[in-house]
Amino acid sequence: MSTVKVEKIGGLAGYGLPGSRLKSSGETAVSALSPADQAWVEASFQKPPGSQEAGNERDTHCYRITRTKNGRDQTIEVPEAQVPHALKACVTDKLL
Repeated sequence: MSTVKVEKIGGLAGYGLPGSRLKSSGETAVSALSPADQAWVEASFQKPPGSQEAGNERDTHCYRITRTKNGRDQTIEVPEAQVPHALKACVTDKLL
């Protein structure tokens, strides 16, 4: 079964950045996503949406999304506004 790992990074609290005491991450099975969200994931790895805009706005979050395909990890970063709700919903916050 294929899974997608999701990590929220950046923002005012600096989630996931070096020195941060906050980590926000999760994972979900691709099969648990709706067909539309599965298509979004596949399309995003073909041509990452907004890859140039990721991190350009101050104090905004982006999401680092990682999948394993053919035995290799593939990672993209996507602005928060472009990430489907189902992927955001799998993320939980942890104080380190």
